[in-house]
Amino acid sequence: MSPHAQIAVIGGSGLYALLDGATEHVVDTPYGAPSDPITVAEVGGRPVAFLPRHGRDHRHPPHLIPYQANLWALRSIGVRQILAPCAVGGLRPELGPGTFVVPDQLIDRTTGRAQTYYDRGAVHVSFADPYCPTGRTVVLDAARGRDVAATDGGTMVVVEGPRFSTRAESRWFTSIGGSVVNMTGHPEAVLARELALCYTSVALVTDLDAGVEGGHGVTQEEVFRVFAENTARLREVLLDAVAALPAERSCPCRTALDGIKLPFDLP
Repeated sequence: MSPHAQIAVIGGSGLYALLDGATEHVVDTPYGAPSDPITVAEVGGRPVAFLPRHGRDHRHPPHLIPYQANLWALRSIGVRQILAPCAVGGLRPELGPGTFVVPDQLIDRTTGRAQTYYDRGAVHVSFADPYCPTGRTVVLDAARGRDVAATDGGTMVVVEGPRFSTRAESRWFTSIGGSVVNMTGHPEAVLARELALCYTSVALVTDLDAGVEGGHGVTQEEVFRVFAENTARLREVLLDAVAALPAERSCPCRTALDGIKLPFDLP
């Protein structure tokens, strides 16, 4: 039987499993295989999909994640709303390790990634507001319900990776309005928009970036350690948010492709 779910969580570094009692499904796409088989389980009586963006063994580095396949696979099984937790570096002193941020803006500093499904035809999708307003509200309410402090809004700067930023880059990201820095938030967000999906980023700060207050350089060990220390809190917020997402969408995401002639049919 083909899997079906209307809601999905795309797990980031350190979050390789989420759902108890899940069934596993291999999904093929025109863009190749997604990062891992998709698992589906019920949360609050609703089928929910989970996909670890790096793969459960973290085999995909950020610049080689099959983003197109991941988003296409999720839409093909019925997903229309996505929560996307991720590890980020804080670009402001008040956004220290363990802080949750629900960003409302994005700056793309990646290079060379396939970031569109539309390589032919005139398909120009609005991306002024990258994240779903309904999803953001639901996540913030879920965090408050768990007494988890979450910053409402902020700009995520997405870099190519896999290296961390220099101190000069980090200071520059702050000077142009960045709040947090990450390696996977793009093209994931724009590909979701190109498929008229709701997409909400849930950022967990694991470190202060190198140029913030003269801090030490970021290490992979530190990122993984802080994420692991906060996984239980993140899981609670995500599951509460999943249960609270509306069954019917009324946000602008659902009409992102209205009036645009697409060069192919969507799944």
